[in-house]
Amino acid sequence: MTVHAGHGASASILKQPKAVWAVAFACVIAFMGIGLVDPILPAIAESLEATPTETEMLFTSYLLVTGLAMLGTSWISSRIGAKKTLLIGLGIIVVFAAAAGLSQNVESIIGFRAGWGLGNALFISTALATIVGAATGGTGSAIILYEAALGLGIAVGPLLGGLLGHVSWRGPFFGTAALMAVGFIAIVAFLKDDADAATRPVPTKLSAPIRALRRPALAVLAAAALFYNIGFFVLLAYSPFPLGFDALGLGFTFFGWGMALAITSVFVAPLLTARMPRTRVLWIALPLLSLDLVAAGLVIEEPTALVVCIVAGGLVLGVLNTVLTECVMEATDLQRSVASSAYSAVRFLGGALAPPAAAELAHLISPSAPYFAAAGSVLIAALVVVGGHRALRRVDRVEGDGGAFEREAEAITVGDAA
Repeated sequence: MTVHAGHGASASILKQPKAVWAVAFACVIAFMGIGLVDPILPAIAESLEATPTETEMLFTSYLLVTGLAMLGTSWISSRIGAKKTLLIGLGIIVVFAAAAGLSQNVESIIGFRAGWGLGNALFISTALATIVGAATGGTGSAIILYEAALGLGIAVGPLLGGLLGHVSWRGPFFGTAALMAVGFIAIVAFLKDDADAATRPVPTKLSAPIRALRRPALAVLAAAALFYNIGFFVLLAYSPFPLGFDALGLGFTFFGWGMALAITSVFVAPLLTARMPRTRVLWIALPLLSLDLVAAGLVIEEPTALVVCIVAGGLVLGVLNTVLTECVMEATDLQRSVASSAYSAVRFLGGALAPPAAAELAHLISPSAPYFAAAGSVLIAALVVVGGHRALRRVDRVEGDGGAFEREAEAITVGDAA
């Protein structure tokens, strides 16, 4: 039996310093950016006379730059410190989110979303370690708090996008810029400057994440995540078009999806990994997600049934996100921030590819084709995990308490959680 470390809730989880709440609040806003544009994709396409493929590029530019930037964030934060990295990331997001709201054509928004992705990578790659370093009540409580912020952001993003997008497609961009500005001020006010140089992370080489992918275990997990993330973002980014709802309807739909993801990520995944090996959870959950995507393709003409498939998919995605993150934490003896950066960069490539590819498949073949292709991609991810089970033996070992939480502090990024 695998003992799951790091998810036991502490009675003191809510008794945290102001600095922790400041970073956690900013985390929620940062994670909102993942699904914020989801409900307004059809409105942007209509208002700016853009094709579905062009509007899906709003996801692609954001995810591609986020993924590539992840390769350098550990190098930056290990040199200038956590607080400066957080503030630079937040400042970039404020500027580019506001610029996207002022855009007059879809090409400009695509470009500004790319800049937004750079800021997001800088922020989220540093946020968890900051929370763990400042939290009270043990690292387990800090991890739960971080995962709760992640889940809340993923859920609230589409809802806020729908509510503001119901007024104007520009609303969600300005709303995010304003909230991120508040987060920036909160971190300036409540997060202390980095400690003395002796306690800072050891500076890492810029090439470290690329070299990390030579490790068999990390290579297996990164490859599996690439194909899995294609399914994730087909469900998230393509579904607004066949649903045909207005911005508000899409906002509530993906709020339900995000809440399902958050609940299973924080509560269900730890229960499963406490009772069976992590790789076995992946062997079960990946085929379930594939079946859900097949079902979505079969019921695409029935909006109510498609909504059920989307929310059910969120339940499975929450488990997969958390378990894959844990596997990356335990797969190697590398510095965890380096391993996580390498894994996240590869994973985001799948997310960047999926939205425009889905739109093209729908145009060239049929509206159901993206779901069936995504189901096949997720099955490939399952086969990669099964085929690489020897390389993943380490992730199923029993974990003691000593040192596990500290390693977790460097591990989880949005790339491991989105």
